[in-house]
Amino acid sequence: MTNEVALTGELTAIEPLRYTPAGIPLLNFRLLHRSQQTEAGLRRQVECEVHGVAMAEVAVALSRLNPGQAARVKGFLNRRNRMSAQLVFHATEAQAIKE
Repeated sequence: MTNEVALTGELTAIEPLRYTPAGIPLLNFRLLHRSQQTEAGLRRQVECEVHGVAMAEVAVALSRLNPGQAARVKGFLNRRNRMSAQLVFHATEAQAIKE
């Protein structure tokens, strides 16, 4: 099974960079995605905001971006914690989109 997600969108929130007890950079962010997709032969407007987390060099790269900036983020989905059904987008790659 695979768990791969790639989204482009606007960074609506970027929390300050912090560090785990092991010294690994950690960053929480939100990404707003808007697009048109085809489903069952019909075009539909799609809009969603996902909560994300990034670690290590991806966290540092995202911390250099500004809210409102467009970005392309790749990663995977996981539960917020073992007791939660809420999904969180874990970023493994991120880059700003130049407009």
